[in-house]
Amino acid sequence: MTVIVLIAAPDGLRGHLTRWMVEVNAGVFVGNPSRRVRDRLWETLAARIGEGQVVLVEPADNEQGWAVRTAGRDRWRPVDFDGLILSARNRRA
Repeated sequence: MTVIVLIAAPDGLRGHLTRWMVEVNAGVFVGNPSRRVRDRLWETLAARIGEGQVVLVEPADNEQGWAVRTAGRDRWRPVDFDGLILSARNRRA
């Protein structure tokens, strides 16, 4: 299963995602696209997110069984901590 979360996304991205996935809540999409479709969607989302943020959670062959991709203005970022994916927040100066 793949989950995509859009935060402050430009117009049109949510509509684009509904072609491939189900929007279960505002900006939260769930589905089972193929790896090829998922990678193409990611290219589009990362290129068009602008000042917003996109988070993609996808199946992976690791301890947790999933991996995270982020693009845009990241508030949180995934960090690999000895094989465990954790979320880290950037320090403010």
